[in-house]
Amino acid sequence: MKKVNKGIILASMMAILLILTGCQSKSSQKNSVTIVGSTALQPLVEKAAADYQIKNSGVDITVQGGGSGTGLSQVQQGAVSIGNSDVFAEQQDGIDAKKVVDHKVAVVGMAPVVNQDVPIKNISMANLRKVFTGKITNWKQLGGPDQKIVVINRAQGSGIRKSFERVVLKGQPALNAQEQDSNGTVQKIVQATPGSISYLSFSYFNNQIKHLAIDGVQPNAKNVENNRWKIWSYEHMYTKPNASAATNNFIKYMKSEKVQKNLVSDLGYISIHDMKVELTSDDQVIPIKGVEE
Repeated sequence: MKKVNKGIILASMMAILLILTGCQSKSSQKNSVTIVGSTALQPLVEKAAADYQIKNSGVDITVQGGGSGTGLSQVQQGAVSIGNSDVFAEQQDGIDAKKVVDHKVAVVGMAPVVNQDVPIKNISMANLRKVFTGKITNWKQLGGPDQKIVVINRAQGSGIRKSFERVVLKGQPALNAQEQDSNGTVQKIVQATPGSISYLSFSYFNNQIKHLAIDGVQPNAKNVENNRWKIWSYEHMYTKPNASAATNNFIKYMKSEKVQKNLVSDLGYISIHDMKVELTSDDQVIPIKGVEE
């Protein structure tokens, strides 16, 4: 009877273990979806991901913020599965829109917000522009108290900032003011800072801050749908052309009736199916054919 070479057996077992580990690692990668980018879209994607994983336990979805610029650059590099953005890839410096695929999953409205102590409820677009370009610096210039206006801007690269400045500033340079990366941080600072003003997506409105009407138009979903409220943008989820099945299936879920008709509106967003106008990558707003106002 031949002697069994223990060394050969051990080596064989190690080889099999490595193969199995490698297979499990590849399988895990296929069922793992990493999402980074827009903090305006983050609450919707986080809730949708949590709901999705309840019925799809084999899929692991990680959602992080970081801003639209980060989301777009990381998905272009292949570092993440999905890059969330408030702006078109064509509008972001350093991004080749031909290398990524756009999936519009919602619309977000944005509005100026102020600290509760500011007794202003409405502002003209012209005066809002003057506030964010530094031409108006005291609330008394707008009929309020003799109080300095504290402007809080969004960071460079923020999709929300680009969308706000596209409509409000019209190419004029923004005032040099403190900058914050996320909607959540801006929300907290405005709550705590007397005389402050900034802007947030509708989904971050709460009772501790006040949102302003512009030229008598209220910031709400109905006014965004027909473009009476001008400050809005699409929420994009960008992928690579060769995205995994797990990634594509989650994108399909985001566009599904369950998400669009329930979760989207529940969290303060607007369904892409409710829009009566569409926005192009060159900032043109055009009516959607076949949709009546």
